[in-house]
Amino acid sequence: MAAHLKKRAYEEFVQAPTVTQEEVKPQAKKLCLRHKQSTLDLPSLEGRSVDEALTLLLDFGNKLPLSTTQTESVVQSILKQYQQQASVSVKVKLLHLLSQVALTPGFHAATLVGDLLALLSSTDSHRLKVQLLSTLTSLGKSLFDHADLHEKMVDAAKQHLSDLHHTVRCECLSLIGTLSTVDKAGSKKEEKRFQRLLCAYIDDQDPRVRESALKSTLILHQRGQRLDLSIYQQSVKALTDDYDGVRLAALKLVWVLSHVYPEEMLAVPGSSEDQLRLIDDGFTNICQMVNDPSMNVRAEAVGLLGSLHLVSPKFLQQTLDKKLMSGLRRKRTSHERQKESYASGDWSTGQKWNDDAPKEHLDPGNISLINSGACGAFVHGLEDEFLEVRSAALDSLCELASHSPSFARMSLDFLVDMFNDEIESVRLNAIYSMRKITKHIVLRQDQLEIILGVLDDFSGEIREALHELLCTVILATKSCLSRSLHFLLRNLNKYPQDKHSIWNCLKHLGIAHHDLTLTLVPELLGTHPYFDTPEPDMDDPAYIGVMILILNSAAESPTMVSLFPDYTIRHYSYLRDSLPHLVPYVKYISSRSLESSHKPLSEGQSHDTFLGQTLEKVKHLDTMTRQPAVNLMQLVIRDLHRVSVVESGLSARADFCAQYIQCQLVLYKALSEDRWNVPAPLCPQQSADTMLAAATQILDLSYQLEHLFLGCSVSEQASIMQMRFRGWTLEFLVQLRGKINNSGSKQAATQTACKHYLNRLGLLNRHLVATGVKPDSFTQALFTEMHKLDSNKGGILVKFLQPLLLHHGIPSLLPSNKLSKATATIREPAGGSDNPLRFTAGLALAIGVDCTLDNVQDVNRIRIQVTFPDSQEQLFSPKTSDFHSLSPLRHRLHAQVYVSHAMWSDPCQIQVSVVMTYDPDRIGDLTVKGSSRVSKQRTLHLCEPVKVFVMPRPAKR
Repeated sequence: MAAHLKKRAYEEFVQAPTVTQEEVKPQAKKLCLRHKQSTLDLPSLEGRSVDEALTLLLDFGNKLPLSTTQTESVVQSILKQYQQQASVSVKVKLLHLLSQVALTPGFHAATLVGDLLALLSSTDSHRLKVQLLSTLTSLGKSLFDHADLHEKMVDAAKQHLSDLHHTVRCECLSLIGTLSTVDKAGSKKEEKRFQRLLCAYIDDQDPRVRESALKSTLILHQRGQRLDLSIYQQSVKALTDDYDGVRLAALKLVWVLSHVYPEEMLAVPGSSEDQLRLIDDGFTNICQMVNDPSMNVRAEAVGLLGSLHLVSPKFLQQTLDKKLMSGLRRKRTSHERQKESYASGDWSTGQKWNDDAPKEHLDPGNISLINSGACGAFVHGLEDEFLEVRSAALDSLCELASHSPSFARMSLDFLVDMFNDEIESVRLNAIYSMRKITKHIVLRQDQLEIILGVLDDFSGEIREALHELLCTVILATKSCLSRSLHFLLRNLNKYPQDKHSIWNCLKHLGIAHHDLTLTLVPELLGTHPYFDTPEPDMDDPAYIGVMILILNSAAESPTMVSLFPDYTIRHYSYLRDSLPHLVPYVKYISSRSLESSHKPLSEGQSHDTFLGQTLEKVKHLDTMTRQPAVNLMQLVIRDLHRVSVVESGLSARADFCAQYIQCQLVLYKALSEDRWNVPAPLCPQQSADTMLAAATQILDLSYQLEHLFLGCSVSEQASIMQMRFRGWTLEFLVQLRGKINNSGSKQAATQTACKHYLNRLGLLNRHLVATGVKPDSFTQALFTEMHKLDSNKGGILVKFLQPLLLHHGIPSLLPSNKLSKATATIREPAGGSDNPLRFTAGLALAIGVDCTLDNVQDVNRIRIQVTFPDSQEQLFSPKTSDFHSLSPLRHRLHAQVYVSHAMWSDPCQIQVSVVMTYDPDRIGDLTVKGSSRVSKQRTLHLCEPVKVFVMPRPAKR
């Protein structure tokens, strides 16, 4: 009887789709009438006031750009209305629109040049002249291969250089500098004619014209023309101009000429014999501008100093010296003084007794008690009241010091003083600047005391930058190393969240100062020559930091091991296993008491070989029975997790392999169940829920493999997508088996699920064809029969997919490239506090989030997730300005998260974590059609959540 009922149920299951499904009528196609875009014409301005005309022209300008076919008619309309208008303001706006429309791709703008030149010669308004010259300049830039037109425009500009209005002369000079033909050195008569023309206006009576002449000369240099040396003296003279714009342009021109003629010799003013290199003279003149009244000029001057690498050391060293000078004159010998007196012909008149010869005449304007050249330039720049000047001075000082070891040692005291600046960005810049010159310097104890004092800074970014600086410095004495260790341990007690950064700093200090650490070992370990000392607590972060310092030094100093007490050997074994990236392999300790199993993986077998041998075990799962295969995969996953913890270099690759094998394990368990042989009506609901959970786990793991790991090849990405499609197939089969047995009211949902599945299959096929990747056996079987599958026949689809999924093996995956995993390290909030953060219920509480993002390509996908005790989740999108790039794939996130909630009876913990968003319906660059917007905001955790203790309190009445 039971066998008869089972057979009857199976027949009902097979026949159900054909009985309950109805013929779906083809949907009628809808015809959409698409209107052609209307032509954009210039509005008529006839009979309108000036304000109305300008409003219409502004609206027309907002609709630009035009198509190529419309441009010709609009240009003619603009020229026509220009002739009809009487208002200068409207004409200026029409010319501005003409310069925009004429730049439309495909329009031949050369035909307009003649019309514009004719308008320029016939107008008397200086506003129209300026706009016409500006339009000609923009057209000339686009017509870069029309030298004849450029020559005509330059000739027209030269004719208007005599205009009385300064704006016309400025625009003419700008056009000449932008469009003038580059002079040929072979023609002596015409050589440098445009340079001479521009230089003539450097002495113009109007400062704006002088500025335009200098800027146009700079444009000539940028266009590739070699500037004449005679311009240098005019540029130096312009440095004393009353107008700051002129001084700024002259400053850049002096800097350019110093690079063009660095070794050219110049006569020293006031001396007929001494000569000076041009780059040294230019360096001195730029240094003088560090004391300019304008902040912009000072910042530009001190910023340009850093690129003058060829300056003589004696001038470079003067920038850090503020000693008094004697009129900047070289002291002459007695023979030179007597010779000059004899040559002058001046003698005593003899009218007075004991009368001396006439004394040397001194010009009071040429005497300076303080060296106004390079003397003290960087000192003044570092002491400036504006942070822009101080930051630029730090950059230039660091750049010059990195090319001169002697100058780096001289500038060290000044850099250290900037660690106490009142502005955080300047302090941070000083720390980064010193890191660039640490290979040239050795820190003294007085300098180190100032640096270590910054460790108490409230800013976590400052503290971390200082830890990285201490990783690279060289300390002079063992007392310096002892003080550094003392301050770092005190900093560790004050800011526990800096633990990993401080430990990494101590690691590098130990490597670089193993000779100094040797003399401090008894003091650091607290040993006594006669008495035993108590064993320290291994959970103490301070003791772990001391051991990291000592063990890294011991790797370079074999004599240090003999000073270790017995418990140090055990502690080394523990630290070597728990912190392998901080504690090195010390062969002297290992040969003394450790077994060979504690040697690094590189001894005997490489890391890649180890992973390869581990993954070889799972390549032949198809030939194994169910239980041994499951046990083998679980064993391999455990080994890979262990490797990920012990070897940081293998962490990403081991995690990748472990997650992929976990997908294989979950899918293998789901497909090995006996319930697949039982008809759907007889399967319990608990069994279906278990398989749905397995499918969800496979999908989640596949999304992590795709989005969190960088370095996967195209074929490996395709393998991940095919694994995910197996998860979709498993989910689809479980859902469809349950829906087919229900009444016909759910047939629409069945058809929707089938259509969505087939859409995904089509996208996967297109992606694999586009990338040229060969599919596995399961996917290839689906592609072969894809044209026969119909979304209206769910029962047939189930009968086709189920044997395919059950009988096709799961291919293994061995990554060929070096992988990296996207992670986040939250520094603030630290969590673990017993004191709740209290805020008024209904109002907002600001929680500062400070974290470091590693191996993140797109920061726009980063979100901050807050999980409340009632399991509600809230996502916060950081602003772009909250991200600070540390390297191409490393970022620092400083953001504020504002949380609010109703009143609670007791304090509870909220969880703060950093997540990455992704689109679950995206396959490569393709997206599934008809996917809902709700499913597009899914997240992947980049770190473990931090628990923050909060307590909303009632509002006060």
